[in-house]
Amino acid sequence: VGKDLKFHLIPPSRQDQGRLPLDQVLGELLGLVHYMEGLRLISTVELVAPTSDENVTVTDTELSGVPVRLFLPQRAPGGLRRAVLFFHGGGWCLGDAGMHGYDLMSRRISNELNAVVVSVNYRLAPPHRFPAQFEDVYSVTKFFLQDKVLSQYGVDPARVCVAGDSAGGNLAAAVAQQLSEDPEVETKLKAQVLIYPALQALDLDLPSYRDNAHKPLLPGALMVRFWSEYLSADPALRAAMAAGRHVPPEAAPLLPLLDWSRWLPADMRGAHTYEGPALGGAGLARRFPALLDPRACPLLAPEARLRRLPPAFVLTCEHDVLRDDGAMYAARLRAAGVPVTHHHAKDAFHGAMTFLAWPVELAVGHRLFDTCMGWLKENL
Repeated sequence: VGKDLKFHLIPPSRQDQGRLPLDQVLGELLGLVHYMEGLRLISTVELVAPTSDENVTVTDTELSGVPVRLFLPQRAPGGLRRAVLFFHGGGWCLGDAGMHGYDLMSRRISNELNAVVVSVNYRLAPPHRFPAQFEDVYSVTKFFLQDKVLSQYGVDPARVCVAGDSAGGNLAAAVAQQLSEDPEVETKLKAQVLIYPALQALDLDLPSYRDNAHKPLLPGALMVRFWSEYLSADPALRAAMAAGRHVPPEAAPLLPLLDWSRWLPADMRGAHTYEGPALGGAGLARRFPALLDPRACPLLAPEARLRRLPPAFVLTCEHDVLRDDGAMYAARLRAAGVPVTHHHAKDAFHGAMTFLAWPVELAVGHRLFDTCMGWLKENL
């Protein structure tokens, strides 16, 4: 990708945003600030204010008591509009709808689809653990799907989708599943867009984890850290996950759902041999129930639940520990009769689609975004 890489000088208007207070920097270095809080602090350099332009009106507001960034297209709709509820990535610990990359993606989706885009700023770990993140995005989605709210924004009830990348793809998949079983929700989703999603935490020794353990931007050890921070405040979970001793005995009936020798295509299986995750000691399910909860791990949902889901676009990248999560979910959705478009980018890595502009711009990022947009234009 070297020839596609563009570096941009930091303009003076942004230079001050990158200067962190010395006491905060030292706090992180000395271990006085939680690791994820330190990363969040550093990432604030990417935050941009909600700024409207000639195409899209952008505001920060709340829906159902949850902060969101709202993107409203300015051109005449010519009828009811589409809507996209977008959930950002960041391992359930990082990220913000106001980060430059996410703001730009949402702005482009709104403008190119003439769609209302709701980008949700759900709570992050730490201090908030599962199910807080899921509850926030589900609350916003359920609120938005009310007839009076859809009417307020001029949205066609038959043209609403959920979308997200990485941890946001996890949340989008979980929301789609929960909505399919919620008797209080009459409006059904038209589609779901899952961009290199994280979908299970039981088998962290998939071929993709083996092949990409040390690849940017998401090495395997960092994914383990994200999962452990999301699912529990108990530091013992991270150690158990890193050692492969975290799988509760109660998970045994669910392991066929993660059998990559069945669900992965041959080129992704490669020369690896399937053994399946080893079962850990008694009491794990009681201590860490989220490991078995489909709201945290949508790939654990039974086929009967998958059958009710809307058409899906699933994007996976070859150089990504999460590659096999998305590929297996696409295969399971297809087996359940759900229309699925699985786009696998063999030259891409985790997070590639967010590199659309300053300070790093990649041709592969634009290509993946355009592919996703092409699907939405035809299916939403």
